Amino acid sequence: MDADAPIGVFDSGVGGLTVLRALTARLPDEHTIYLGDTARVPYGTRSGEVVTRYALMSARHLARHRIKLLVVACNTVSAHSLPALASALPIPVLGVIEPGAQLAAARTRGGAIAILGTPATIASGAYQRTLRRLAPLAPLIARACPLFVPLAEEGWTDGEVPRLVAERYLADLRRARVDTAVLGCTHYPLLARTIAEVLGPQVAIVDSAEAITRSVNTLLREHGLLRESGDSAARHRTLCTDVPERFRSVAERFLGRPVGEVELIDLAP
Repeated sequence: MDADAPIGVFDSGVGGLTVLRALTARLPDEHTIYLGDTARVPYGTRSGEVVTRYALMSARHLARHRIKLLVVACNTVSAHSLPALASALPIPVLGVIEPGAQLAAARTRGGAIAILGTPATIASGAYQRTLRRLAPLAPLIARACPLFVPLAEEGWTDGEVPRLVAERYLADLRRARVDTAVLGCTHYPLLARTIAEVLGPQVAIVDSAEAITRSVNTLLREHGLLRESGDSAARHRTLCTDVPERFRSVAERFLGRPVGEVELIDLAP
């Protein structure tokens, strides 16, 4: 592997851009290439077998760009497909669930851990299984919050509407001795301030995007693969499989910066 090679980041849509934002903030010298499989989103309604087949198509496409590491910025793929991806690629593959659960286990102070995610992620039980291994004494409360995704994509992250939605989903957690909440969907960091206001200052908010960025930094450092800035600035490519103009407008909102060209690609089966 070459330290100057890019980091590949993959998601079924735009949610993984919060992971890309965290990566580029922490590792500004790294080249990146992001792929959003917008032609097949959402993955959460698919079977595990279909999710894995789609994930392998995207991973193999990114591997052809000679990436040095694949970051799976999708909770559904992280729950179902990591072993298959790790077997298929000759590079490290990291998902978002293990790092997020590790950070939650480290931050809990003896209270309950709330897992906030999409219905598919909650139903998969992936966070629950991982946290039972890492923090076996911590009570777990899993809560599906499906409306958070469209709110994030439409840019409704502050104000009365997201606050009312968050109150409906989360108000009862204030009475459940929750001291840590895992944002188990890559869209949810955009609503982190509203979520924190509803849960209260006693609850530590764990952003899985920030957690996986720590893991990426550690892995690259241990393998001598951190890129030095040298004379060239970091390059960032963005790929999607459908509606590139819509993707770009949402991506710029998620990243807080211009995206430039979004390349439309076709994934070979």
